[in-house]
Amino acid sequence: MSTAYTPKIFDLTSDTATEPTDDHFDLMKTASRKDDVFGDDESTNKLESHVANMLGREASLFCVSGCMTNQLGLRTLLTQPPHSVLCDARSHVYNYESGGIAYHSQASVSPVMPKNGIHLTLHDVTSNLIQDELHGAVTKVISLENTLDGTIMPLTEIKRIHAFARENDMKLHLDGARLWNASQATGIPLDEYAKYFDTISVCLSKGIGAPIGSMIVGSSETIKRARIIRKLMGGGWRQAGPLAAVALHCLETVIPTIPETHRLTSQLADRLQALGMGLALPCQTNMIFLDTSAVGLSIDQLAEALLKKNIRISPSPGTGTRIVLHYQINQQVVDTFVEVASELVQQNTGKVGTVQSGKNSFYPSSRK
Repeated sequence: MSTAYTPKIFDLTSDTATEPTDDHFDLMKTASRKDDVFGDDESTNKLESHVANMLGREASLFCVSGCMTNQLGLRTLLTQPPHSVLCDARSHVYNYESGGIAYHSQASVSPVMPKNGIHLTLHDVTSNLIQDELHGAVTKVISLENTLDGTIMPLTEIKRIHAFARENDMKLHLDGARLWNASQATGIPLDEYAKYFDTISVCLSKGIGAPIGSMIVGSSETIKRARIIRKLMGGGWRQAGPLAAVALHCLETVIPTIPETHRLTSQLADRLQALGMGLALPCQTNMIFLDTSAVGLSIDQLAEALLKKNIRISPSPGTGTRIVLHYQINQQVVDTFVEVASELVQQNTGKVGTVQSGKNSFYPSSRK
């Protein structure tokens, strides 16, 4: 079964922008159609077993979104307020889940901006813990994200934080929505990453290209509890088999394409830099944080020109945006992007410094 598909608009706003293919819909027809609330659906059970095995854990649970799996993971670890979660200040669990940690777990959050500007370190963690049991909400969970903004958290740092957490009776959650990308870029197996965390969330639509869904992964006891809380949240879905079957297919067929996506992303970043543009962050996987200030272009100018070529990026009146590649973006799209950008830079020669910086939309409200 082929995953080849050409969208009408090549959407680089996020890797959640992949479109279901005709193959996906054909595959749905072959899936089981039983009730997952009672654990009776074969296709869903097969997906959950497969993902648990990939990450070297006992069990996993298929859910509607990464927001839900992150919140389930944290909620199973946070049992009695007052308590708090320490995380990167840029993390999804803190910025893009509607205050879910406070709502679902009655926990406060200690958001920390890494001193190195890239990833949290053990020093960042130990310098920002809440340990005052009388006056504070004690840090009970450390939540990490890998990848974050397309950058990879070193396994050595994860090990250091894990050792500290175990010595100090703290739990670890991983938002691994794009852990597939980290694993493919480093060659480190998924189960090697996963073994340092109590709960792991991995996304099936970001990068993998499934129509919908994420997985929460952990011990059998943890996932048993997560299944109950999923029901409480209204997330118990009935005939989930068709979606599960497509998700499994995407795991088997799209993960092998991730290195090519990374290659195209790196190539695009290099070619844009050769035009005089800058990067706000290192390009390590499938994301480019583009800064056009040095060539005097606004992102709105670039976005408008690209859309005429059926390429969509996140608009901004400023000079910064996030570009995300995925398996439905090919070499031709990259070449066209660079051609459009090159023409604009040539037309704009001599106008550097005339663009108002404005507010950069690295994270448009409609995509994450």
